[in-house]
Amino acid sequence: MKTKSDFALSGASTDNSNSDMTLARESNKKFVIKNCSLADADSILALYDSAVSLQTQKNTVVWPTFEKSFIEKEIEEERQWKLMVDGQIACNWAITFSDKEIWTERDKNDSIYIHRIATNPSHRGNRFIDAIVSWAREYARSKGKRYVRLDTLGNNTRLIQHYTSAGFEFLGIFRLDNTQGLPAHYQEEPNCCLFEMPVN
Repeated sequence: MKTKSDFALSGASTDNSNSDMTLARESNKKFVIKNCSLADADSILALYDSAVSLQTQKNTVVWPTFEKSFIEKEIEEERQWKLMVDGQIACNWAITFSDKEIWTERDKNDSIYIHRIATNPSHRGNRFIDAIVSWAREYARSKGKRYVRLDTLGNNTRLIQHYTSAGFEFLGIFRLDNTQGLPAHYQEEPNCCLFEMPVN
């Protein structure tokens, strides 16, 4: 039976002989994927700040400010993950196993949902989405799930192309009717793009 750290390492592996993967554009560097620790909370918030700056620059939907306690709760629930390069968080994301406010009747307890992918500015351009997809499919299978899902707000054609190029099916744009339990940016932009990928 895999431990948490064993799974995290194997989830970032392309074969059985090496627990690391080589970055697409940094051929001499390796990375591993594993759970975040409470010591990572400030680094995660700094990544969010960088993401907000980029979103503002590109005039797309901007993430709200997240409280440190919110991030710490996700970490304690083992739902915050990080991709590490040379001991530094190069990319971070959160997951959940239920997302009814967004996926409504499609949420049948058969998926993992990826949220808030944030890349360290010094590591942008490496297409970490491909590594996240490989990891997420294996992780979802280990939990007995059928799908990996994510969403993005507004008609962001660049992100739609980015996610579909990684293998997600674009299901369309849906208007969210019940956003009270969601972060503020969902209330400001209720048009939501849904993406899905089977794990097998």
